[in-house]
Amino acid sequence: MTNLEISRRSVIVSAAAILGSVALGGGAVIRAQEPSLEAETKYGPVRGKHEDDILKFLGVPYAAPPLGELRFKAPQSPQPWTEVRDATEFASPSFQVPGGEMGPEGNGRMPAPSEDCLYLNVWTPAADGKRRPVMFYNHGGGFMIGSGAATGQDGSNLARLYDVVVVQSNHRLGLLGYLFLGDLAEGDYAANQGMLDIQAALGWVRENIANFGGDPDNVMVWGESGGGSKTACIYTMPSAASLFHKASVESAPLRLPTREQATARARKTLELLGLTEADISKLRELPAEVLLEAQKADVPNGLAPWGEPPELPGFGAFVDGEVIPQHPFADGVASFSKDKPLMCGTTRDETVFFSTFGPKDIFALNDAGLRDQLAETYQGDALDGVIDAFRASRPDAGPSQLYFAITTSAIWKDAVKLAEAKVVQGGAPVFMYHLAYQSPVTVPNTDYPIGSPHAADINIKFANTDKNLDNYMYSDQSPERLATSEHMSALWAGFARTGVPHADGLVEWPAYDLEDRPTMWIDAKCKIVHDLDRAERLFWETQQTN
Repeated sequence: MTNLEISRRSVIVSAAAILGSVALGGGAVIRAQEPSLEAETKYGPVRGKHEDDILKFLGVPYAAPPLGELRFKAPQSPQPWTEVRDATEFASPSFQVPGGEMGPEGNGRMPAPSEDCLYLNVWTPAADGKRRPVMFYNHGGGFMIGSGAATGQDGSNLARLYDVVVVQSNHRLGLLGYLFLGDLAEGDYAANQGMLDIQAALGWVRENIANFGGDPDNVMVWGESGGGSKTACIYTMPSAASLFHKASVESAPLRLPTREQATARARKTLELLGLTEADISKLRELPAEVLLEAQKADVPNGLAPWGEPPELPGFGAFVDGEVIPQHPFADGVASFSKDKPLMCGTTRDETVFFSTFGPKDIFALNDAGLRDQLAETYQGDALDGVIDAFRASRPDAGPSQLYFAITTSAIWKDAVKLAEAKVVQGGAPVFMYHLAYQSPVTVPNTDYPIGSPHAADINIKFANTDKNLDNYMYSDQSPERLATSEHMSALWAGFARTGVPHADGLVEWPAYDLEDRPTMWIDAKCKIVHDLDRAERLFWETQQTN
């Protein structure tokens, strides 16, 4: 679909909504049917709003507030209601460090963070009983921050342009979502309660989405970074297997912390709070603000989207043996997901994003600076080897470009391993992608182009190139970026519809295999690349065997 076609379609839909009537011969006028703003859920009726030529149902409860005795427990069903409940405003995101669009200091899009956070949002063309594909998105933020209401992942354009239903949930994050007490105390303490929240939201979709114009038998789960890791977990959770049918794991790691590591983190948290294991019951009485301060004191970040988790990890999903019985993909693919099609991939310049938060000299390295930056990870012959390998594969790259290529490849090689595991399983296909569009916008206070950094895909795949224009990462309005967005959003919607990513006018996207290794190169002009960065892939394979 071209920019012009999107514009025409938007104008036509808008005009129909505004006029709302059709004149017939003889002067008769038939009023166009107004869209129903109400829908029924298992727990009671809700009323949404008609906006942006679609229906929005915002802040719909899918579980009881996890407060008091419910803190650290698996989510419980909400209390039913009989009166029509207003669902026209976003609800609070999970308790976290406020920022961005949250609370009175933000731009007003969503309320301040709260422990009372188990709500979801639905964007749908109509609550008409039609069975549309459902695109259930897990927001990113490393399991520590984020919201199902962020502007860049707004579902309006996807729903309107591609006739799909978009669902996003708020769910417990950080300490409140992943503090594991089950091996330290008796009682009903859940493991991975934040992931169980997402499962509960998927259960809500299964029971209710037909009343919102969605198909409960055609649900795609997808997400990027921390959201990609959440999606990989869902793909690995036996109790979630019946709730979705395909998935897209984007810029996410293969391995999670272990149960033992999560318990070590819990012991450290008790220490920070001045409590002993005998005091664990008091954790339900402490104000959430106190828990957040303890979290910030030692674990400001969540799980990195690459590599092995540290010995004492941050808060996030972990392999507990029951809710999540294995590492997603690193231990092979869960047998119950064998027949679920999968997409996976990364952006071309992932780690540029993470370096924007630190000193800017990393964007102007010389050869000595490159070695210094990599020396924390590689020593001796290993340092020489990785630099020589990437200089050979990218002869025109400068030191900073080599640094970002080497560090980004850690995320890409995880995506390759993920795809390889899915191919070896021999079930449904896996499709690999690489978002390669090179934005010319520069990192603030540098002359280094951002390219295609981590999180650049969010607005692009949601067809939200009209949003977040005040943020340098999303400000690019070039025809090339808009075309890239048309391609990526259409491919993802096509995958949601059929289990095969496709879009009119684009090259056919073959499933990944271990011979040709086809990857969709997503750009203003898409193409299939066979065995992308082959020399670098083979280099990493030699490092694993040495």
